[in-house]
Amino acid sequence: MEGMSGPHVIRGSVSLPEAELMWRFSRSSGPGGQHVNTSDSQVELRFDLARTEALPAVWKERALERLASRLVGGVLTVRASEHRSQWRNRETAAVRLASLLAEATAPPPKARRATKVPRGINERRLRQKKQRSETKRGRSARDWS
Repeated sequence: MEGMSGPHVIRGSVSLPEAELMWRFSRSSGPGGQHVNTSDSQVELRFDLARTEALPAVWKERALERLASRLVGGVLTVRASEHRSQWRNRETAAVRLASLLAEATAPPPKARRATKVPRGINERRLRQKKQRSETKRGRSARDWS
């Protein structure tokens, strides 16, 4: 396997700068036999969102607001330990961080424009209601003796 697969793009030409990523490795729990006791395969990736210069100001503001509950001192932390190999966990953590930031920096959805319900649809709904009520009224057993 070669080195890390290139810069992790957030959106457009904006990507995560490798210099601003802080990696920490520790022993992972879970399967792996004797190997797991000796290798630091769990990956913790930290990104200082509050101090970064890599994101446009608007994106940064948006991300700080949307990820407020996940930040500790302005730092966003992502953990990965599902793979037995540290390299694959590094990849997973970086991809997870990039997608988190992409989601958090996305522009807000356009406001929904209120529209009137077309008359035909309303009439059809009322016609179906009337039909249903007739069906149910026909089920009452008043004159069945």
